[in-house]
Amino acid sequence: MTTEEAIRLAKRVADVAGCSRADAERYIAGGWVSVDGVVAEDPATRVTPEQTVEMLPGATPVEPDPVTILMHKPAGMDVDAALATINADNQELEHGRGKPFLRRHVFKTTLATPLETIASGLIVFSQDFRVIRKLVDDAPRNEAEYVVEVDGQIAANGLDKLGRMFKASWQSEKRLRIAGKNIQRGQIERLCGDVGLTVTALRRLRIGRVSMGPLPVGGWRFLREVERF
Repeated sequence: MTTEEAIRLAKRVADVAGCSRADAERYIAGGWVSVDGVVAEDPATRVTPEQTVEMLPGATPVEPDPVTILMHKPAGMDVDAALATINADNQELEHGRGKPFLRRHVFKTTLATPLETIASGLIVFSQDFRVIRKLVDDAPRNEAEYVVEVDGQIAANGLDKLGRMFKASWQSEKRLRIAGKNIQRGQIERLCGDVGLTVTALRRLRIGRVSMGPLPVGGWRFLREVERF
């Protein structure tokens, strides 16, 4: 079979579905088309007559909605590297079901919630301007919650000093729970240092009303429709 005999996937889908080329491209962009059993996402992919092109159940020719991704970033990994690891293999599904991952889901995303490289925990990437506005523009009003592992002897009035900036309480001898609004990168480590404590580990558990929950380290999931920050 020669290259000249292959045609664009969008043209083939238009023939298979009996639709316009524009609708065919929407089917493909939405992840509704498979070629030889594998989802194809590029309308420009060239296919031969021998290849099997099928529409998946529930296919609709609508522009895919923007997505928001929640990830449990590992400690020591910067956020750009974390974004690069997002794929179908580390997606956490509910009861094995959920929106399938497409490569387009990591295109034109905005990191809405910066986090220190040394820290682990919840980070949010989004294509949705409403989520970005809530988390970036309204950042001073969004509370976040952290677990902070510490070493050292806290100053006599150290917890009171931390409490002037955050909600701070001991969870155990070496672990603090800290929650507050508009917490900046490096701020927890610096303020703990001011009261005699060295931060050995930092993990963000919650942003606004959305918690990381049982996401494993390195795992990610889509924000559910019912969830609001």
